[in-house]
Amino acid sequence: MTKYNHTSTYIHSIFSLFKQAILGKEHDFTQGNLKRAVFMLSIPMILEMLFESVFALVDAFFVSRVSVNAIATVGLTESVLTLVYAVAIGLSMSATAMVARRIGENEPEKANETAVQVIFLGVVLAALISAVGIVYPKELLELMGGSPELIAEGYGYTQIVLGGNITVMLLFLINAVFRGAGNASIAMWTLIVSNVLNMILDPLLIFGWGPIPAYGLEGAAIATTTGRGVAVVLQLGILFFGSGKIKLSLRALQLQLALMLQLLRVSIGGIGQFLIGTSSWVFLMRMISEFGSEVLAGYTIAIRIMLFTLMPAWGMSNAAATLVGQNLGAKQPERAEQSVWITSKYCAWFMGLVSLVYLVGATEFLALFSSNATVIENGALCLRVMAIGYIAYAYGMVTIQSFNGAGDTITPTIINFVCFWLFQLPFAYAVAIYFDYGPKGVFWSITLAEVLIAIIGVLWFRKGNWKQVKV
Repeated sequence: MTKYNHTSTYIHSIFSLFKQAILGKEHDFTQGNLKRAVFMLSIPMILEMLFESVFALVDAFFVSRVSVNAIATVGLTESVLTLVYAVAIGLSMSATAMVARRIGENEPEKANETAVQVIFLGVVLAALISAVGIVYPKELLELMGGSPELIAEGYGYTQIVLGGNITVMLLFLINAVFRGAGNASIAMWTLIVSNVLNMILDPLLIFGWGPIPAYGLEGAAIATTTGRGVAVVLQLGILFFGSGKIKLSLRALQLQLALMLQLLRVSIGGIGQFLIGTSSWVFLMRMISEFGSEVLAGYTIAIRIMLFTLMPAWGMSNAAATLVGQNLGAKQPERAEQSVWITSKYCAWFMGLVSLVYLVGATEFLALFSSNATVIENGALCLRVMAIGYIAYAYGMVTIQSFNGAGDTITPTIINFVCFWLFQLPFAYAVAIYFDYGPKGVFWSITLAEVLIAIIGVLWFRKGNWKQVKV
């Protein structure tokens, strides 16, 4: 009976912590039990990233019912959109690092000022990207290797998604501010709202219903942009009218060039590392397009399935980044380092279990999205090859993001440059194109590059230079 009571108490305690984490109660993560802090931050961040990946899966599920060219168009457009993600994530890393550091130093007003400058930067950059996407959608798809038939069918999707990229930009940036302040549950709930809208609007706008016309592939773009747009409005409402650590007012909407330049300085490395990473994905997608729309569709679906489980791991790494930033701000570097190793272990267990599921059931997962044998065969092979490196992905993501949380965005940039540009792209081209091993050469280049990132990241993190970075 005593053992039963102990187990029951433990389960009740875990449930209570889970409830606190998703309800968004504020906590001081610079003191107290570190495992509890990792849990409290990780849960909403995992759910946030999980819901972000649901966007991709829902779109892939419905768009794959339209045509093979449609899902291939989504893949090519997403490759271009990853360049937007690179800028957004690079800025978001500096936002998280600086807001977390100010919160750790107990300077909430300075954290508010940082949030305002982040939003200003996001709006300006999104406007520039929108102009290119609206004017040159066909040229972008042609540059990515799309066939004339694909471009004719899909350029409207590309035009809407890139034209409305401000929703992606601000969603990333404002959620980064919330994460830096330790209010990760707010980021989670805004994504839940946007996902529910996307799930409802996707089938309605793609296939039509009653008085609503069928917009086809363009309907998916309208649904996703609308869902994200509503989430951004909700975020802004919380920033101005909420009661959290970050609270803005109209008086705070002032341009501060010195602070903006500091943000840009910290962001340069973050933007650089993700431009390196995402541009390598663009080149890989371009190589895959050489093998036809069916192989491209299989690869696109596999990446979307992979992201569904990679995003929760990314959520854990974001939790580590926040803990590193806040504890460095509180002058507790050893606690910051310990949080990284605890988070890495949890992430590795999760990714290891997921890899087993993918290794066994890759074909069945692909069959949910397509009945085309070539699509299924290549997508399943891609998923299995990537799953082999999942445990390495865990350590690589957490350590790299922890550098960013400390404000050291240059180290991950160097690591990404070596692993993606000096290793991954030459390897993929040599094996897939030059030696004619086909798509499997591209698939293996992804896994091996991520393993290399994990090895270098862990070794470099152990040196501890990140503890002296000032932001």
